[in-house]
Amino acid sequence: MKKLLFLFISLIVFYTSCSDSGRGSKAAKGDKVYGGVLRVNETEQYQTLYPASITDVVSYHIANQIYEGLVKFNPKDLSIKPCLAEKWEIDPTATVYTFHLKKGVLFHDNACFSGGKGREVKAADVKYAFELLCIDSKGNVNFSATFKDRVVGANKFYEASKDKPNGEIEGVKIVDDYTVKITLTAPSTSFLYALASPATSIIPKEAVEKYGVDTKVGTGPFVFAENSNENVILIKNKNYHGIDSLGNQLPFLDTVVISSFPTKKEELDNFKNGNLSIVIGLSSEAIKDMVEKDITDFQNKPPKYILDRSAEMATSYYTFNLTRPPFNDVKVRKAFCYAIKRNKIIEEVLRGEAYGPGINGISPPSFKGYDITRIKGYDFDEKEAKRLLAEAGYPDGKGFPPIKIELNSSGSKSADVVLEIQKQLMEVLNVNVDFEVVSLKQKLEDEKYARADIFRASWIADFPSPENFLWILYGAGVPDDIKQPSWPNTSRYKNPEYDKLFEAGKSAKTIDESYANFMKAEQVLMDDAPIMVLWYGENYRLVKSNIRNFFSNPMRHRDYTEVYLKEPVTGAANPSTTEDKKEEH
Repeated sequence: MKKLLFLFISLIVFYTSCSDSGRGSKAAKGDKVYGGVLRVNETEQYQTLYPASITDVVSYHIANQIYEGLVKFNPKDLSIKPCLAEKWEIDPTATVYTFHLKKGVLFHDNACFSGGKGREVKAADVKYAFELLCIDSKGNVNFSATFKDRVVGANKFYEASKDKPNGEIEGVKIVDDYTVKITLTAPSTSFLYALASPATSIIPKEAVEKYGVDTKVGTGPFVFAENSNENVILIKNKNYHGIDSLGNQLPFLDTVVISSFPTKKEELDNFKNGNLSIVIGLSSEAIKDMVEKDITDFQNKPPKYILDRSAEMATSYYTFNLTRPPFNDVKVRKAFCYAIKRNKIIEEVLRGEAYGPGINGISPPSFKGYDITRIKGYDFDEKEAKRLLAEAGYPDGKGFPPIKIELNSSGSKSADVVLEIQKQLMEVLNVNVDFEVVSLKQKLEDEKYARADIFRASWIADFPSPENFLWILYGAGVPDDIKQPSWPNTSRYKNPEYDKLFEAGKSAKTIDESYANFMKAEQVLMDDAPIMVLWYGENYRLVKSNIRNFFSNPMRHRDYTEVYLKEPVTGAANPSTTEDKKEEH
């Protein structure tokens, strides 16, 4: 089956129907095309578009189209490229960054501005947005991922804001209207990555004062238009500052429509009916079935559909609640980790939709120079699982307390996996576990307050480094009071040795030094087993062939800025290897 699937050339694109792609279109330089409606789907609805509050991938995908930061990811290779800052310098100490803003960039037209017209972005807006990210508020969950322990004065500003925001962040200085200087506490190999995150988007004070956390005003290529009938509609920002390498005003698309069909079956049905452009995350079995039934749709020149299969910077795992029995006992946690047949889950439940079993650490095998095979995790070992559970006081599962796994729906895959895990734990450890399926919103809230024994979780990289995965278990920000929320460390894991190694890796001057410390930290983490790693991510993507300039990347980073719609030329073997090769930049 895999040999059959790999016959099709890999390309990640998005698609609209032929009528959409042709309606109101006009030519652009380089044989590109303006116009059209892009239709995509998310199986969950977004939770928030307030930058400091974004934690879920759906919100991330949408926010990335309406907001921008000083820099951004290149969707082709995840390198850092200029955005609101047209250039920057780093001093010899690697701690002082000077950013020069692009002139003439306007915020979206909105009623929050005088006359409803968006004004120019200035250095004061950068300072304001960064101060919002360093204020202690219920909605701010991204301080620790961005400026905490990283920017000079950020921690002090955050602590002071618990009473009333005042003063300034010492390490964020306005040089002039178009220049901002940021000073770090130590060198950081990932600081620019943090600045490419939606959390560090530049948003205007007027919008926050008018809308609060419901603000949706940015500088991005698309403007948030409405959220109705479970569809999010984004429309072209006609005043967008971006141009492509040929001088075309961006974006090309008129509209992006994001639906929320909750199951993969509905998503696939709508794809086949022409209502969607792409399906991400189908099982290899479903793909095989479609390929066999509609083989000509893949073999025609040009093809109607294109198939892409690739590894991702993603890990699926379960999080243990370490604040109460039985998972405050490391032997119980290890027993559970050893009791799981991960390959069986991949083969029989996921139907091959995974890169491989999670038998090493939490970091996926996606980072060059970071060899996860050196990390000893947990593979199936029935004898060791039973021994550890007995040593913990529960021989053959006797006296083991009732526990509950909480998960969000996320289609049927998560439910099927938890059923298999429930079965395996009973067979191996004679332990019965219950589970509850809730909305994503409720699960995220319950995780923060440790309201269940185990939570289903997955993490897709915010930036291409193991640092982003190890940060999830960093203990410095975990509150002692269970009544206080903990994010992203929802297991409330604390180990000073782990934290010290993580900090050393985070502040290292070179990637090699950074990775050496992260590797040691990750082994400490796995020895303590606050999580049960299940598998590393991989996705099949089924797309239609008229989308151009959208590149596959393992972070699922979506950027529609330069995407355009154009039917492939009849007789072309693959649009990605003809026109698009000339258009990459």
